[in-house]
Amino acid sequence: MDKDGFFMAEAIKEARKAFKKEEVPVGAVLVRAGEVIARGHNTKESGADPTLHAEMSAIRRAAKKANSWRLGNATLYVTLEPCLMCMGAVLQARIPRLVFASFDPKAGACGSVYDLSSDARLNHSVKVFYGVGDAEAGELLKGFFRTLRKRKKAAACKML
Repeated sequence: MDKDGFFMAEAIKEARKAFKKEEVPVGAVLVRAGEVIARGHNTKESGADPTLHAEMSAIRRAAKKANSWRLGNATLYVTLEPCLMCMGAVLQARIPRLVFASFDPKAGACGSVYDLSSDARLNHSVKVFYGVGDAEAGELLKGFFRTLRKRKKAAACKML
């Protein structure tokens, strides 16, 4: 397994934590000099906070640990293509490299719906790599939403 595969596996572990908490299973790890410096997973529902995406949590933790908002020479690994908010944070933190597993055709901001990674109007760009761990991360997401639909259907049947 190459280093991107290794660190994506760590992000997938974080996504599994979110899944167990009945959160959308997205996980992220921030790596610098071959070491994980921060981890995060979605806690938006349990935290009642729309900014508690996996990427945002990992970036906040890394910035606190580094005592700096600048996170250059780091790579962010995330199981789902970041949204506009998260890509904004990646750009603001000056993270130079992003690796994600699955595209997000509804809210992705690295090529699916938008592409902020190389927008010439911005003062920073990010090298983006995708598809690493896509099968496992994608299946985790599909399984989560399949379970969610079953729960909603069962709840609707109980109401009848």
